[in-house]
Amino acid sequence: MSVKGPIISIEDDSDDQFLIRSVLEELEIPNQLIFFSNGLDALLFLETTEQQPFVILCDINMPVMNGLELRLRIEQNECLKKKSIPFVFLSTADNPHIISAAYDATIQGFFKKENSFEDLKKRIKIIFEYWQSCLHPNNYA
Repeated sequence: MSVKGPIISIEDDSDDQFLIRSVLEELEIPNQLIFFSNGLDALLFLETTEQQPFVILCDINMPVMNGLELRLRIEQNECLKKKSIPFVFLSTADNPHIISAAYDATIQGFFKKENSFEDLKKRIKIIFEYWQSCLHPNNYA
């Protein structure tokens, strides 16, 4: 994790992408925001980039490769696993079985997408401030 690294958002809904971008702009979060509309495109980026992402915000239900499949693929890739990129689900899916499966995949958080802009803004602010303050092994590399 790099506090200055990009925020990776895997979200297939263009309206949600717009909201996330707007929230980050309003919160004046300076990190580059990179969107992917499915897990496979995000995985290919993560496997080839030299950048150390700050955090991954991921939806669950997406075409091609869903969020759970992406998380499992990251965990199976030794290089990506070593990067220890914080992985947080931000999804409308709130099924207890999905949440349990997500934590079984060693995610670092699961948050329900909020219905209002202000509530989403509060949620993302909490996530950002937490990871900005958190000590991380890659801070010492």
